[in-house]
Amino acid sequence: MKKRQLENLLKELHQEAYHWSRQCCSFDEDLAKDVLQQVYLKILEGKAIYKEKSQIKTWLFSVIRFTALEWKKKVKNTYSLEAEFDVAETEQEINAASHEELIEKLPERQKEVLLLVFYHNLTLEKAAEIMEISIGSVRTHYDRGKRNLKELILKKTLHENNR
Repeated sequence: MKKRQLENLLKELHQEAYHWSRQCCSFDEDLAKDVLQQVYLKILEGKAIYKEKSQIKTWLFSVIRFTALEWKKKVKNTYSLEAEFDVAETEQEINAASHEELIEKLPERQKEVLLLVFYHNLTLEKAAEIMEISIGSVRTHYDRGKRNLKELILKKTLHENNR
């Protein structure tokens, strides 16, 4: 694939790539931007090469996932300045944050499968390819993830109703 063609495809997929990066980075906006920038550098410098064995989106999501894992290891012991400041949030941001918090409570693989399938409209087969695990494992994580997320939502709803 030619460099110009690859750049155009990356531009087309940027919005979805950003959302996946954000999800891989535990919804940390700044880290997601850094990871995505690093992914683009890897691709444009030829360190991550698309070999056309899968769809470009599947390959890109895989590169993002592994880059995010690398970065998470690097920044594991850093301290966030946000803890020092009070930030006013809108109701929509609070609801989004509470949904993100529930998703974050899921085991890592369950979370990844649900995000790939529900938020990125990928099939279980594509999720398996991105995560580099068998389709059987993906189905198991998908079913358990849905069940666990449902339980978390029910617990949260019961808790809010009992206030």
